[in-house]
Amino acid sequence: MTILIKNGSVVSPQGVTNADVLIDGETIAALIAPGDTSLGSDLAATADRVIDATGKYVIPGGIDAHTHMELPFGGTAASDSFETGTRAAAWGGTTTIIDFAVQPQGTRVQDGLAAWHEKARGNCHIDYGFHQIIGGVDDDSLKAMDELVDEGITSFKLFMAYPGVFYSDDGQILRAMQTAAANGSMIMMHEENGIAIDVLVQQ
Repeated sequence: MTILIKNGSVVSPQGVTNADVLIDGETIAALIAPGDTSLGSDLAATADRVIDATGKYVIPGGIDAHTHMELPFGGTAASDSFETGTRAAAWGGTTTIIDFAVQPQGTRVQDGLAAWHEKARGNCHIDYGFHQIIGGVDDDSLKAMDELVDEGITSFKLFMAYPGVFYSDDGQILRAMQTAAANGSMIMMHEENGIAIDVLVQQ
């Protein structure tokens, strides 16, 4: 399906310009200056749908790179499901989310990712991807990091808080960072002194 968005003010990293936007399927195929006939004399006549954006901004969809859909934590769970959360995101102009797949300590990283794929599959109104939380850094999870990069998971989150749930010590963090450096992925760090915080909470 082709869509032509005509007469709008297109917002891009270079600024705002008057342009028509040609969309083919899920791809922006061309930005065309008003009156430009290089792609055909009458695109509006051949497009499957034409949207008149006169007096409006045409803005690329937003990417929310930090979401928690259905995240269980501390006996509760995030209130948004992939269905409700992505529906709300779409209404707000967000067209992609990157959620956090969870590997609880004592489980396989791959099983955590599979569980999040299952939650999202067929339930999203927009595009989605995953960061992978590594809840337990060991030889198996470090190997899994390499495997998941090949599957498109290129960012991994570690925690310096929540002992017994997600906590990684300095040695584990170092090993994960070395693995990420070797496979080209990125480490995201929830950085705080979880052990000291637990002492203060007890006090």
